Amino acid sequence: MKRFVYMFLAIILAATLTACGSSSANSEGGGGDSKGKVAVGGKDFTEQQILSKITSIYLKENGFDVEEASNMGSAVVRSALENGQIDVYWEYTGTGLVVYQKQEVETDPDAAYEKVKENDKENGITWLNKANFNNTYAILMKKDTAEKMGVKTISDLAKMVNDDPDKLKFASNAEFYAREDGVKGLQKLYGFKFPSKSVVKMDSGLLYNALKDGQVDVSVGFATDGRIKGFDLVILEDDQQFFPAYNGVPVVRQEVAEKSPEISELMNKLAGLLDNETMMSLNYSVDVEHKDITEVSRNWLEEQGLVK
Repeated sequence: MKRFVYMFLAIILAATLTACGSSSANSEGGGGDSKGKVAVGGKDFTEQQILSKITSIYLKENGFDVEEASNMGSAVVRSALENGQIDVYWEYTGTGLVVYQKQEVETDPDAAYEKVKENDKENGITWLNKANFNNTYAILMKKDTAEKMGVKTISDLAKMVNDDPDKLKFASNAEFYAREDGVKGLQKLYGFKFPSKSVVKMDSGLLYNALKDGQVDVSVGFATDGRIKGFDLVILEDDQQFFPAYNGVPVVRQEVAEKSPEISELMNKLAGLLDNETMMSLNYSVDVEHKDITEVSRNWLEEQGLVK
């Protein structure tokens, strides 16, 4: 069974690499003698597509011959890195620790980073500098509603639910609602429970609009999603630190890091410039303003003085 799964992943990856090998990164500026080839990977959602494009343009402008392999699932992109089919991509500490390394959830960003970084040394994978954006789960409300109700933290929300269980409607995707590290664990830690009739389950992509349109009062979401800014939503403070840390980190094959140390230097420079506000703004430009990812990525690099 495992052999079949690996073969299936390899087929998907090969198709992805073939489709993306002549991507726009190869024509994004640059010039002169190449410093070598580098394959940049990425996952299949907006934030990852932006990070992949920023990385590709930046490395190309700094003299590397870049090949893009984006729009992959987590399992495929990780396998590609391990097998040497890609050289660098952006990963999240929580995903690395729990999904790939089968470790316990860690809520402290620094602790999660140090653990996942140390554990992956034996796999020949180097975790570079941790960026200051944490795309973890978040509990959201409309800003005006939260202010009117005086709700700033999840503890405030818990008290309101306990005082009047039928007052609020809560939206969640089915997976988060069922998981122990999702709604069940959240309610257990904070000591409250939404009545089943007050919970509306829907696809993740619909959650933000449901909240914006007043179909629900509270929703789960992701902390760096651009629609939080676009729809005037607010993240309730996780004052008891329930949600795991999912900081973005550029990861590179150790062999590549040793052979081309400049790649690590450049990626660490990028990591130092990215925080929650920046990622939310970039995601907003693509998801809400419907701007082109390449345009958004290059404009940001130019604003930072990283490319001309």
